[in-house]
Amino acid sequence: MSAALSGLKILDFSGLLPGPFATMYLADLGAEVIHIESPTRPDLVRLFAPYAFGQSAAYNYLNRNKQSIALDLKQPDSIQLIYDKIKDFDIVLEQFRPGVMQRLGLDYDTLAKIHPGLIYCSITGYGQTSDYKDRAGHDINYIALSGIAGHSGRKASGPPAQGIQIADIAGGSMHAMIAILAAVIERQKSGLGQYIDISMTDCVASLNSMAAAASLAGAPQQVEGELLNGGSFYDYYATRDGRYLSIGSLEPQFQLGLADALALPIIVEKGSSMDANDRAQVKQAISQVISKQDLDYWQAHFAKLDLCVEAVLSLDEALHSDLAQQRQWLVDVPVEQQSAETIKQMACPIKFSRSKMRYDYIGQALGQGKWPK
Repeated sequence: MSAALSGLKILDFSGLLPGPFATMYLADLGAEVIHIESPTRPDLVRLFAPYAFGQSAAYNYLNRNKQSIALDLKQPDSIQLIYDKIKDFDIVLEQFRPGVMQRLGLDYDTLAKIHPGLIYCSITGYGQTSDYKDRAGHDINYIALSGIAGHSGRKASGPPAQGIQIADIAGGSMHAMIAILAAVIERQKSGLGQYIDISMTDCVASLNSMAAAASLAGAPQQVEGELLNGGSFYDYYATRDGRYLSIGSLEPQFQLGLADALALPIIVEKGSSMDANDRAQVKQAISQVISKQDLDYWQAHFAKLDLCVEAVLSLDEALHSDLAQQRQWLVDVPVEQQSAETIKQMACPIKFSRSKMRYDYIGQALGQGKWPK
């Protein structure tokens, strides 16, 4: 079996999370990725604890399968080297603020004159246009401006601080990959590359999907006021031992089953009500029942009932669960190519019937890599 993207070559100027996550998946799928880093200001992820094999565990993961090349882009010789090499590449991905690559002489217009077939993707917080384009930002800011934080969380405590980077990955990384691969397919017809402007805020705003559709139809979304954001019994419930159970039994057959499982006929009687007081009564009744037993009890109770009820697992529990093992969430990646020494990392979750993933080596030491032949 061959890797699906075998033959594609990517020049990656990105750092931290959004760009590296995107190029990691593309590398897992078979693309050859050259990661360019400054010898004096390397990727900040290299500094993130904890460490494994002398490097940041996060860097080891986000930059697996990539060749690390150290280049000072403020030096003319480095820019000329990029000019000399650019025809060997299909894709450039960069993550600087708007205007930086132009000042360096590495913008799309400049490189496209050398290589008209080049696909060039820029990932930024706010895109290449708008009054926000030069503003600094992080994941929490992009989520705030997208409207997601505004209809999430609890009335009493406000928007939740998320444990993952939603805008960086679901917004930036995933949309960049979709756009890049779409441009590759389009190039097969036109023979030409193109420029891709990915704004993490634009992309994460699109994740509002059903909530935005409702809002645009004249139903503004309220915190803890909608079907899926805490306004119904679709929610998390504390168990006696301080753990949580997720209940998503929305459809009629699931509501009926949940009512039987908990001996709470009110779930069927008022579970689908649009009245806020009715909904609150249902949630209160469920909370009282769930709080009387430990999580283990409820896991066993619902194990054989097909009702959309599952335990809230810690990350460590999730990574070592039966589901994780059966679906191969983790993979052993060689520390160096063909090394017997390995480290466990999250696998690429995409599964093909024929094409294979590759896990050749973890993120390299700064400057350890080689240019493609």
